[in-house]
Amino acid sequence: MAIIQETKRDLLSLSDVTPDEIQRLFSRAATLKRAVKARKVTHTLKGRTLGMIFEKPSSRTRVSFEVGMFQLGGHALFLSSKEIQLGRGEDISDSAKVFSRYLDGLMIRTFAHKNVETMAKCASIPVINGLSDDFHPCQVLTDIFTYQEKRGSLRGRKVAWIGDGNNMAHSWIMAVSKVGCQLSLACPAGYDPDPKVIEKAHKDIAIQGEGSIQLTKDPKEAAHGADLVITDTWTSMGQEAERERRLRAFEGFCVDSAMMKLAQEDALFMHCLPAHRGEEVTSEVMDGHQSVIWDEAENRLHVQKAILEWLLV
Repeated sequence: MAIIQETKRDLLSLSDVTPDEIQRLFSRAATLKRAVKARKVTHTLKGRTLGMIFEKPSSRTRVSFEVGMFQLGGHALFLSSKEIQLGRGEDISDSAKVFSRYLDGLMIRTFAHKNVETMAKCASIPVINGLSDDFHPCQVLTDIFTYQEKRGSLRGRKVAWIGDGNNMAHSWIMAVSKVGCQLSLACPAGYDPDPKVIEKAHKDIAIQGEGSIQLTKDPKEAAHGADLVITDTWTSMGQEAERERRLRAFEGFCVDSAMMKLAQEDALFMHCLPAHRGEEVTSEVMDGHQSVIWDEAENRLHVQKAILEWLLV
């Protein structure tokens, strides 16, 4: 049976990590990345196991967590919701209690955020949100790490989010008070971020004393003077029936070379992938000199290894 800690930490959203902890995670991620490049073994999680529950399919999340556990000397188990009792109606709380007797940690990629919260509440082992409809903390931590790696601190820098007010937008909103950036979100009418998320972020900003959030309907306004431009697919998993309506609503929100010219000359472009080339972003931008999407994708591995160490060691 896995070792059960008396106290545990979870990562369900960026509310679960402090600014200092973020920087310590980044320092460790950088060290782990250098170790991989130097082909040095770092088996800090030898004998540890991570269960990975997938209600939503994935490429980057599955591969990065699975490879990350392997590189740290541990083992990851892929648990499709179609192949475990959760997919047959077992209560999440019951599954959480059983998994806690076998595993050292759980990562869940799901639809409703309440599923992540219930899993964390009922499990006696750490739970990581690999993505929910509300938040995507591992990805946004990776984005911030990637920017720091390329340009230094985001404090006082302008970040432009262009697109849907989705889980990625929510996580960036929650990140503002942690890194002190100026976040400008351009979302079409009817696709704004959740007001409760914004309200919580404003309270955090007031406590930290730095950072700001601006909402606009004009993507050019958001991109103007930005140090970092970010977008995401307009139609996420579970929204396929809305595709045509969304394409009409997001007309004019494609990040192209003209929009990037409104940003700072050394601005970076990010996308969490997968991308629909020609919709939310052009191939010219994705493959251009300002794009760091491949480094961003790689860094999921290293940032998540730091998270796994933080929660499982």
